[in-house]
Amino acid sequence: MDIKHVAIIGRGAVGLLYGSVIAEHLGQDSVTYVMDDARYERHRGEHITINGEPLALTTVPASKATQADLVIVATKATGLEQALDTMEALVGPDTCIISLINGIRSEQRIAERFSWQRTVLAIAQGMDAVFLDGGLTFTHTGEIRFGAAEETLPEVVPALDAFFVRAGVPHVVEQDIWHRLWTKLMLNAGINQTCMAYGCDYGAASRPGEENRCFVAAMREVLAVGRAEGISLTERDLAEMAALIASLDPAGLPSMAQDRINHKPTEVDEFAGTVVALAHKHGILVPQNEWLYGRIRDIEQSW
Repeated sequence: MDIKHVAIIGRGAVGLLYGSVIAEHLGQDSVTYVMDDARYERHRGEHITINGEPLALTTVPASKATQADLVIVATKATGLEQALDTMEALVGPDTCIISLINGIRSEQRIAERFSWQRTVLAIAQGMDAVFLDGGLTFTHTGEIRFGAAEETLPEVVPALDAFFVRAGVPHVVEQDIWHRLWTKLMLNAGINQTCMAYGCDYGAASRPGEENRCFVAAMREVLAVGRAEGISLTERDLAEMAALIASLDPAGLPSMAQDRINHKPTEVDEFAGTVVALAHKHGILVPQNEWLYGRIRDIEQSW
């Protein structure tokens, strides 16, 4: 299985970052952005820059797209349903699929449409990409961590591993990918929601104060819920995620803080929404995530 051409759905911070990395190593013809036709018309003619340089990669409407060797889904969780329809033009019998959408639910929804055979479980973490006013800036590319689901064909993970090596994409093949997915959920429930609720940056969430207290408390609640779900999250995992955020540009903003600035719908249902629902199932109290859910919904409704 030789992956040569990648279609990326989602031309936001994550999609632009990894598309630019792949193109830098394998050439511009290796990557195409694909949008549903209506979205393509709305965004046609936009001038996007990546670290100050004009975006040189091609974007096409789904009606003119062809099957790809690999589909990277990099939309917001709120855009997944439309992305699934867009993928119909891209997914053939040998197409691999990797979702970089936040949360722990996107792969299941993708597999229900396209099967688990060539779909892997994945997260992207550690990048400091900020996409505002048509410009993407980043200094840390972060990394993609992925692994096989129970029904993923055995040749898929090695093929993706080999491709990411050639494409210069930092990555780790995880033996326990569900642990990694929950670790990222813990991080997002903490940092993404805290920065959105308080309108703060990474630095404020890492320094002693109310924002840091909220950041850590929300993560600790996810740790408890994850354990109830059979995921062996630990205080060490929590400390590593806090250290990861402290290593980033203190003026940087996670995606939900950018949503607050841009007045865009957030992924709060994927974070606090998921955590609260599972906590209720297990009889676990999660007051910090409940507060964050309500606060973020109030902010969204004020726009």
